[in-house]
Amino acid sequence: MANQLSSLDGVFHALSDPTRRAVVRQLGSGQASVSELAKPHDMALPSFMKHLGVLEQCGLVRSSKQGRIRTCHLVTKKLSTAEKWISQQRCLWEGRAKRLVEYSERTEKGAK
Repeated sequence: MANQLSSLDGVFHALSDPTRRAVVRQLGSGQASVSELAKPHDMALPSFMKHLGVLEQCGLVRSSKQGRIRTCHLVTKKLSTAEKWISQQRCLWEGRAKRLVEYSERTEKGAK
């Protein structure tokens, strides 16, 4: 359980940055080379590589090298894990909000 939470921490940390979210969005359309991924971003390649490193470290992105070209692809299982956690939290808080409304309505009726 602690390992899963640690893994989620890494995913959410990676997704906290707009550059990294843009890379994930772009890789959602299919694999791409590092130069293709870096092109829309106004930063030096070494800085962009640090962003890719964060995405690879948490397991959202994997890369392989053929010759001089490094190609990246998205690991959707990691996104699914984060999506599942968010869904569980949504259910929890929706249930709490519903119970709060019901309590409020009962309290209001009792006061009249």
